[in-house]
Amino acid sequence: MIRVFVADDHALIRSGIRQILATVADMELVGEAAHGDELLEALAQAQAEVLLLDLSMPGISGPLLIQTLIARYPGIRILVVSMHKEGPMASLSLKAGAIGYVTKDSEPEILLVAIRKVCAGGRYVDPALAEKIVFEREAFPVEPLEVMSPRELEVLRLIAKGFSLAEISGRIGVSPKTVSTYKMRLMQKLRIESNTDLLRHAIRIGLVQN
Repeated sequence: MIRVFVADDHALIRSGIRQILATVADMELVGEAAHGDELLEALAQAQAEVLLLDLSMPGISGPLLIQTLIARYPGIRILVVSMHKEGPMASLSLKAGAIGYVTKDSEPEILLVAIRKVCAGGRYVDPALAEKIVFEREAFPVEPLEVMSPRELEVLRLIAKGFSLAEISGRIGVSPKTVSTYKMRLMQKLRIESNTDLLRHAIRIGLVQN
């Protein structure tokens, strides 16, 4: 029996996945979470084998959450289930430690195949996304994702979503001065000078939707 945990801040998504898992005999749902910090605590009791993870939950999220989960629960197999269909976001998730990536518009059968494969120690990436990953690596040999840390990427995502530096400080648990430092480093690494360009880069790599 594959023990599955679902982390998504949308109740409808969690309900849908719950119904899908109920149709098969080899999987059981052992827990749910709607917040990144809640997830970190809940997994301690769930003994899950596979985590179905949304990338855009409140609290700690995205690649930084993936890295934090891997560090705290090294045996967990993370399958990202995301609305993001961009190759860069899939690449970033896999680089952070996820071993699978499917989109939320995938057929239920695809999700079940992916869960079984990652639980068995394999990897699964939506075939269409796999093609995008290869194409974008060829088109953009110097990828900004390669020079940004997960923390910097999280700050970029929150800036692009319209949060102030003070609000970002509260969400990720560092001082406003530290957030300002992250922003300065981002602008230096990306060689840009405005918040508009920050937003453009965030959209391009799939951190927010345009």
